[in-house]
Amino acid sequence: MHDLVIRNGTIIDGSGTDRFKGDIAIDNDRIVAVGNVKEQGKQEIDANGMLVTPGWVDVHTHYDGQATWDPIMGPSSWHGVTTVVMGNCGVGFAPVRPGGEKFLIELMEGVEDIPGAALSEGIQWNWETFPEYLDALETLPRTVDVGTQVPHGAVRAYVMGDRCSGDNEPTGAELEQMVALVRDGVAAGALGFSSSRTLLHRDVHGEYVPGTFAGSHEMLQLGLAMKGMDHGIFEMVSDNLGDDDEWQWVKDFAAETGRPVTLIATTPAAYVDNKMYRMVEEARQSNMNIMPQMAGRPTGILHGLQSSFHAFVRHPVWREQLADLPLEEQVVAMQTPEIREQLLGIDEGEAAAGVMGNLEQIMALVFPLGDTPNYEPTFEDSVAGIAKARGQSALEVMYDLLIAEDGKELFYQPLGAYSSYNLDAQHRMMQHPNVLMGLSDGGAHCGVIADAGMPTFNMIHWGRDRKRGDKLPLEFIVRSMTRRTAEAYGMMDRGLLAEGMLADLNVINFDELRLERPEAIFDLPTGGRRLVQKVSGYRYTVKSGKTTFEDGVPTGQRPGGLVRG
Repeated sequence: MHDLVIRNGTIIDGSGTDRFKGDIAIDNDRIVAVGNVKEQGKQEIDANGMLVTPGWVDVHTHYDGQATWDPIMGPSSWHGVTTVVMGNCGVGFAPVRPGGEKFLIELMEGVEDIPGAALSEGIQWNWETFPEYLDALETLPRTVDVGTQVPHGAVRAYVMGDRCSGDNEPTGAELEQMVALVRDGVAAGALGFSSSRTLLHRDVHGEYVPGTFAGSHEMLQLGLAMKGMDHGIFEMVSDNLGDDDEWQWVKDFAAETGRPVTLIATTPAAYVDNKMYRMVEEARQSNMNIMPQMAGRPTGILHGLQSSFHAFVRHPVWREQLADLPLEEQVVAMQTPEIREQLLGIDEGEAAAGVMGNLEQIMALVFPLGDTPNYEPTFEDSVAGIAKARGQSALEVMYDLLIAEDGKELFYQPLGAYSSYNLDAQHRMMQHPNVLMGLSDGGAHCGVIADAGMPTFNMIHWGRDRKRGDKLPLEFIVRSMTRRTAEAYGMMDRGLLAEGMLADLNVINFDELRLERPEAIFDLPTGGRRLVQKVSGYRYTVKSGKTTFEDGVPTGQRPGGLVRG
């Protein structure tokens, strides 16, 4: 008798091949049969009318702190994710010298908008070296597996101390020590090494992330620490991918080590004339595995009273009278004619000054989400479009919408190019053979972004609901978020529903799969706030053969642990 049999499901196995009707048998943590299973199971799930897919493998998250205290690992686990990769963007919590903890917390808080108080309260810091950090991660059972990478920022801080930031260069001895730390971390089981070279990433004091201005020699040497190893990926977010010098050392690394690279470009220069994709295609022809990373939609800032940002957030009346009130009291105050007159009495340009630029331009790309979020809206759906139709100013409309729905409405502002008001560019790029699907940022940007449900969005929007352009085959979408991401990070035992593979899977009522409007909850240590997006339609999530979620509710089973490279 098998431990678990899932019967009569429509199986999309992660390989990219056509779906088929069948059963899946599981013993212990492994799939032992796929097809027509005659033997009974101790537990059986009737998946008739449901999709059965591998569990999502999300390779761009920031659960580095949360993974040390939270066994549930929401919100990613709510969305069918069974494996997360942390340590992205060059930030993380190991290695750390005694007394250096505050610096790493402030780095993570500034870059990834994770409340520092929650990190200070939640992390126990029972490690110094990166291998010790891996051992600490291994002690906590979870609903998901976690894997991580050696972060450039922590390595620089550990070796260079107060000189780690800015354009300070390491001495020869310091660089040797950094190389050794990277190699030791990857040898102990880190999935790779990560770095940030974007001016977008700063700590809470406005200082750039250590490594932002690191020279090409340093970057190449740290990458070469993985030379000769049988695993290890180089992950980097960079403003410099439009520069030939940046491309040269990236290609040198890939050519010399044979290790994969995944890149997140943060400036338009990388996309002019499709430069990044031309470069990675040239690299692919030379057998270099260089993968641009992207999401199924632009990363979105969320405006709203539940968020850290909205159009009035720097207004003196807001700061002095409203900012510290509970949400309900903010709404009541904003409904009074006096507060309305004062908040709307400021010049529109001044209202957004120093925040995000020209308010009129911003409001043309800010969209109320409503109960059923639409992530491919038109101009008419924007605050500016609504204002034009109503014959009001954008600021007036924003004010009224902010206090609608008891102040719980949130507004999506896509970052990056959305001037065409469609996702045709994403549709085209997602199909490029080098592209790696990621950038959910699960666990991060707690006050302004809620993109951890990106895998669910990809299934819903690209696989079912898109009306303003072509969709994508579900088989392609599933493969992109399972076998493709697992293989990129060397996790060859998952992402595929086949005999001998790890039994990580989802049973999905695809017709009912639905994203809710994001909302603020206060469940981080010290009551810290985070924006999350709930979901319905995942009937079961199975991790290593154990049912971890049933209809979105944790079952109490926690078979997840640490993935070592």
